[in-house]
Amino acid sequence: MKTYRKTTLSVIVIATLFLAMVPVLPLSKPYFFYMMFWITMASAFNIIYGFVGYLPFGYVMFYGVGTYVTAVLWSRLGVPLPLAILCSGAAGLVLSLAFAPTLRLKGIYFAIVNFASAMVLRIVVANLPEAWAGGSFGISLSGAYKPLASYYLMLALTVASVVVGLWLSHSRLGIALRCIRDDEAAAAVMGINVSMSRLKAWMLAAVIPSLAGGIEAWFTAIVDPDTSFNLMSTAKTIVYAMFGGLGTITGPIFGAVFMYGLDDFIWGRFPLLNLLVLGVTIIFLILFLPRGVVGSLIQRWPGLRKIIE
Repeated sequence: MKTYRKTTLSVIVIATLFLAMVPVLPLSKPYFFYMMFWITMASAFNIIYGFVGYLPFGYVMFYGVGTYVTAVLWSRLGVPLPLAILCSGAAGLVLSLAFAPTLRLKGIYFAIVNFASAMVLRIVVANLPEAWAGGSFGISLSGAYKPLASYYLMLALTVASVVVGLWLSHSRLGIALRCIRDDEAAAAVMGINVSMSRLKAWMLAAVIPSLAGGIEAWFTAIVDPDTSFNLMSTAKTIVYAMFGGLGTITGPIFGAVFMYGLDDFIWGRFPLLNLLVLGVTIIFLILFLPRGVVGSLIQRWPGLRKIIE
């Protein structure tokens, strides 16, 4: 019962926060939209790395496929955008199954193969027939540009991603994933189906960014290979999630809100220092806050886990 109350409270707080931003949308729509986008990406990444311990350096490939599936279905086949976005989630699911054999690898080997997979996928998409994928110039969705509708859809996905994280944290699957992360051999001895549990987490972590990519394509009304498969998106997702605290629910949310706010401030005033700040943040996290802000607070005061999870 406590778990459901905590879940309901978290959902109400998040939804109320972003709904309260609606009155100022004409002035600051992109800022709040991308804040929700990064919360969603960081929360989804937390499923595969925070719970399972697998670090996908090519995580952007799911987002990129989501953007292109949405754009191609709408612009080339005339599929309504909401349905095209749902199909982008299905495409992410199929892609996760296609790359499921890479889950047999561990540590840096999995990370490198995943990184290479994202680069290969970017080249494949860029070299598809221009009549379908738009070539290096990409695809325009200007005829379907509806920023307010895409804002609310991203809000729904953000809340859903947090709810999934909360459910996973208290479910049998979440407990199994933590066991696998801490000691895979011991988890197998205890009767946990390691391969299936890991695959379920991988599929969940793939569907959410694919949907986010489809919604973001609707919001920006243009997609291209360089933006959709930009590896900097993976780097920011990792840093945002790590800053807040991997393996927690509120950690990726806090990290995304704080780091995106800082990133937006630096980019708007000192664009040349943007990557410098990102690099310094990574060094600071590794040296002083390896568990992130929320994770470090919980480690220092375990009683806080009842309040922040």
